[in-house]
Amino acid sequence: MSYFTPAPCPKAFLEGRLYLYQGDNLRAQAAFEHARTVAEKLVREAPGDATRHGQLGVIRAGMGLKEEAINEGKKAVELLSESEDAFDGPQATAALAEIYAWVGEHDEAFRLIDHLLQVPSGMTVHVLRLDPTWDPLRKDPRFQALIDKYADNR
Repeated sequence: MSYFTPAPCPKAFLEGRLYLYQGDNLRAQAAFEHARTVAEKLVREAPGDATRHGQLGVIRAGMGLKEEAINEGKKAVELLSESEDAFDGPQATAALAEIYAWVGEHDEAFRLIDHLLQVPSGMTVHVLRLDPTWDPLRKDPRFQALIDKYADNR
C-alpha cells in the first residue's frame, strides 16, 4: 500500500519491501533489520505519529515479528482513528491490514480490506489486483471474491 505522508520513511524499509517482492528473503531481512532501527528511533522522536507506528509495524511484520507488528499497527489505528480523521485514518487502517496479511492473520486482513473498499481511502480494486503488498492473500478465494464484489465501483 502506498502511504502519502510527510513522515520520514527509512530507505531500508523500501529496500526490504522490494527484496521481499523479489523473493530474496535474506536481503529483505537484513534491510528490515536496518529499517527497524531507524523506525524505532523515529517513533521515539514522535510517539504520537500514527504513520511512524504503522511503518514500524509493517517492518516488524516483514521480519516475522507477529505480535510486535500487530501491536504497532493497532497503536497506529488508535492514534489516528477513522472516526476522528476520515481523510488520514484509513491509512492507519490500511497499514494494519497489510500487517495482518503479512503475518498470516488473513481473516482480519480481509475484514479491513473489505472495509477500506467501502470508504474513501487509497484502497481500490485496481490497487488490490496489482500491488504486491497483497500477494500473501492472493491464493485465498476471498481475495477474488472482494475484487468481484467491488469491481463495479471503479
